[in-house]
Amino acid sequence: MTTTVAVLGAGSWGTALAMQLARNGHAVRLWAREASHADEMQRTRVNERYLPGFELAENITVSADLDAVVAEVDRVLVVTPSHAFSDMVPRIRSRLDANIGLAWACKGFEPGTGRLLHEVATELLGSDIPQALISGPSFAKEVAAGLPTAVTAAASDPEFGEAWAGLLHGSGFRAYYTADLIGAELGGATKNVMAIACGIADGLELGTNTRAALITRGLAETMRLGRALQADPRTLTGLAGIGDLVLTCTGDLSRNRRLGIALGQGRSLDEAVDEIGQVVEGIKTARETMRLAERMNVEMPITEQVHGILFKDWDARKGVRVLMERELKRETE
Repeated sequence: MTTTVAVLGAGSWGTALAMQLARNGHAVRLWAREASHADEMQRTRVNERYLPGFELAENITVSADLDAVVAEVDRVLVVTPSHAFSDMVPRIRSRLDANIGLAWACKGFEPGTGRLLHEVATELLGSDIPQALISGPSFAKEVAAGLPTAVTAAASDPEFGEAWAGLLHGSGFRAYYTADLIGAELGGATKNVMAIACGIADGLELGTNTRAALITRGLAETMRLGRALQADPRTLTGLAGIGDLVLTCTGDLSRNRRLGIALGQGRSLDEAVDEIGQVVEGIKTARETMRLAERMNVEMPITEQVHGILFKDWDARKGVRVLMERELKRETE
């Protein structure tokens, strides 16, 4: 059965998910923020700006007319940067109902509050609109190329999560589903902060031992915060947790890791961001993760060092030394 899906956000990840939905035979309406970008994509059938080299299928239409894109669709998927989520949802609120629901593939927190995005959605939409998050280890370029990928559709309503997994599942793309929305949100957000930390260590040429230690202890930090937020620990050892963490901390396509490498090599934050040329979610996420950790009274030393390097002009090499010289303690709690 063909489903009409509105994908809101024509960056690399939104375009890749639109391509996957189209491969599965669904009618996809892809919304781009800029009319010139939408017109170019519709005409050339390529997202040259964010995902060059991959042709859009015939069952993908591209438009900057948000009202037209979301009119009479079966599902809506928001794939904007996380900081734009709270602005996007009110714009489409009148088009959403209990049958359509709301799904997103944004990985981060609400700027200024540290709130998880499902909390933002519930405040804006109420509790009657089902919600789902698409998360997991998935670089846009590899999804666009049709390389094997596995993700998780997390939703508080299991049937809604299963429905979204069904839309995406197929053509070399495996989708699971879970009822732990909090755990999936947390894993998808904090892994970007840990990827910056690993990138910094790689930029400093501290070796693979250091990277492995940062990944492992970064997961421990996330699980401590997850425990405080009542996330299911099994989610954080699954695709939306350790799966995404390992990919983002080790993959050369990771913007967050590339940002960290640049910082470790001595470039300024502005220089590193300009060089990457796209949104680096981990910058804002580091601030909000720190805010959330302080509110929940959770110790997150790696996050603290990344936050200090990004926003307080802390020295990157000294930050690694601070982490290595912390007091002796048990590994497991």
